[in-house]
Amino acid sequence: MWAIAILAVTLVGAGVLRFGGQQAAGPGAPAAAAPAALSAEKAALAALAPGDRPEGCVQPDRRIQLYAVELPKDGTQIRLGYGLTPETASYPGPLIEMIEGECLAITLHNQVPAATLEALRRDLNHPLGVSLHTHGVKYTPTSDGTIHTDSWVPPGGQRTYIWFAKPRNPTTGAQGTAGYWWYHDHMVGGPHGTQGQGAGLFGGLVVRRQGDVRPDRTYVTVFGDLQSINLRRGAATDTCDPANPVPGPTCLIAEQGERVEFLVVGMGNDMHTFHLHGHSWADTRTGTLDGTNKALVDSVPVIDNKTLGPGDSFGVQIVAGDSVGAGNWMLHCHMQFHSDQGMATMLHVLNPDGTLAAHSADHAPVSAAGAPAAHAGHEGSHT
Repeated sequence: MWAIAILAVTLVGAGVLRFGGQQAAGPGAPAAAAPAALSAEKAALAALAPGDRPEGCVQPDRRIQLYAVELPKDGTQIRLGYGLTPETASYPGPLIEMIEGECLAITLHNQVPAATLEALRRDLNHPLGVSLHTHGVKYTPTSDGTIHTDSWVPPGGQRTYIWFAKPRNPTTGAQGTAGYWWYHDHMVGGPHGTQGQGAGLFGGLVVRRQGDVRPDRTYVTVFGDLQSINLRRGAATDTCDPANPVPGPTCLIAEQGERVEFLVVGMGNDMHTFHLHGHSWADTRTGTLDGTNKALVDSVPVIDNKTLGPGDSFGVQIVAGDSVGAGNWMLHCHMQFHSDQGMATMLHVLNPDGTLAAHSADHAPVSAAGAPAAHAGHEGSHT
């Protein structure tokens, strides 16, 4: 059950972005609803304690529901995921989008069984629970998602976190929060959430500025320990059906000419590099560059490989197949022993009929003798 964590940037419904029938949480106008329901929601948002709101957030502009659930095991490895519904939980979790100036309330529901959390616990004195901690945006201690601020969720409980995408202030020069970030658990297993992240409790957050170039598709790619991409390696990183590929964490596809965005995250303990064959991008906040300013264009490097450390995140935007056409373009860590061990997948730029271009290469992990390893997946902790 691998829910899809990508989106087409099209606003529909109650501020929800959809691609291929799956959902990602993004800003937008609320759907038509009964006035009483809208009034109740507005009252609920306004009732949140002022101390729970970072400076600049008068009250949240919208609310989303997020669920932490247990997913089928990967071999013997426990897997957890976040989802906008329990049924669509995945790893990575849903992409959350905000616009600078927006305040977002996220209610996290902990549906992970206590027995599962017990199995992941590394300290018997550490309480059982999950949390939601984010990078990049503003929040008060009550939304930090850590044990020392008592901002976690016990089994069967729920908690509302408030994030504020502080805007840039051109008068004072204070920077805003636009950027490519990530969110994750900070509770499962111990006070740093190492076991929660290693089990799958993480996802991507994009904060945009008005006027930013919008992609057609966004993929979250988390580079982690044990040479993994989104906690998978080798053949498990790319499960596309050649005749009917369905986009998702293990099937990165695009039509030729589409603008594709990658939100790249480093998780765990290892250094990595993000490299994409056949494509390049500007080394800027968005991966794009306005060509009207010649001095700026001349000063910004164009790259196709970027170093990534633990906790780092950045965004890349490319035009799929630009000057190179349809094909299967390798996306991998360029630390050689990492890619040799299966830290590689493909961006498939589709044929005009929607199928994958033919390819025979196998990027499964290899044994010391050079033959493909017996397993397509992998086990163990990843952070």
